[in-house]
Amino acid sequence: MKLENHSAPAPVTYRLGELFCGPGGLALGALRSTSDDGSQRVEHAWANDYDADTCETYRHNISPQSPNTVYLGDVRDLDLSSLGAIDAFAYGFPCNSFSHVGERQGFANEKFGQLYWYGVEVLRMYQPKWFIAENVSGIRSAGSGDFQTILQDLADSGYKLTTHLYKSELYGVPQTRHRVIIVGIRDDLDVTYQVPDPARWASADISARTALSNIPVDAPNNEVRQLSETVTRRLSYIRPGENVWQAADRLGKDFPDELRINTKTRISQIYRKLNPNKPAYTVTAAGGGGTFMYHWTDRELTNRERARLQTFPDDFAFIGKYASVRKQIGMAVPPQLAKVVTTGILNSFAGIPYPWIEANLR
Repeated sequence: MKLENHSAPAPVTYRLGELFCGPGGLALGALRSTSDDGSQRVEHAWANDYDADTCETYRHNISPQSPNTVYLGDVRDLDLSSLGAIDAFAYGFPCNSFSHVGERQGFANEKFGQLYWYGVEVLRMYQPKWFIAENVSGIRSAGSGDFQTILQDLADSGYKLTTHLYKSELYGVPQTRHRVIIVGIRDDLDVTYQVPDPARWASADISARTALSNIPVDAPNNEVRQLSETVTRRLSYIRPGENVWQAADRLGKDFPDELRINTKTRISQIYRKLNPNKPAYTVTAAGGGGTFMYHWTDRELTNRERARLQTFPDDFAFIGKYASVRKQIGMAVPPQLAKVVTTGILNSFAGIPYPWIEANLR
């Protein structure tokens, strides 16, 4: 008697290509995603970034079995036609021109402002079923209509777009990190992306205290930098959650003059300590004195702690020296946020009714 095989069918697998891949935050979240019914998943196909350490980090953690699928080099010199067919695409095109911290020149900045177009070329060349494009919240008001131009170019590539400002702290990320994410679904597919409702994560403990607790002693990238005596003294006057100006204003004449920061512009993150009972403020990639993020116990955060705030697991090892690792962590998409968005896409393709919130549909 022949027994029937009732094993579940193999899941639909989407081969993911990436430009401006960073160290692999978006990829890690995507590769750890499945639809709620297990019928949809993602696998790595290829990736590109211009930074050598970043590519090594990606190879080490995302594609150790296929390191040659990670292409180091300027995207403007990359032969896009040689990369290979994909079903899904992701790119966080450089945000330097659109950040609130920078001058927000948009397309006026020739070096970075138009690099989004290489993603448009990938979409038109390979026609993946879906894509994710990520950028800072400032992209919406940078330049003169630049964001609408980007949306139009993406839509004209054959995609219906869902644009949404994600507040990471609402989705289980212990950090107030706000990013615009555009999800595109190919026009010929009867699928509509649904932005995940953050109510699912409402009970998550996203306090800095919890996020930074119980880091293994042998965790990579966890070295503590020694601070100067001046910085240590300055931090001793600052309460958890305060920055240097708030501390000086509170203490008045009791705040030593030699520890004051005498600048006209007050940037809120300068010598600012974490509040252990709240999510961290935004992890940044670079910056000089006072921008390194500070623990409530009068010290600078380690890179592993920064990675924790970005939701990287402790076994995710970053390659490079201290400053390079700090930059990689700060530039990355939080894997938890990437997983939320990708799971929403996979559920949409699986036809699973999914709690969702209103978004800008185009």
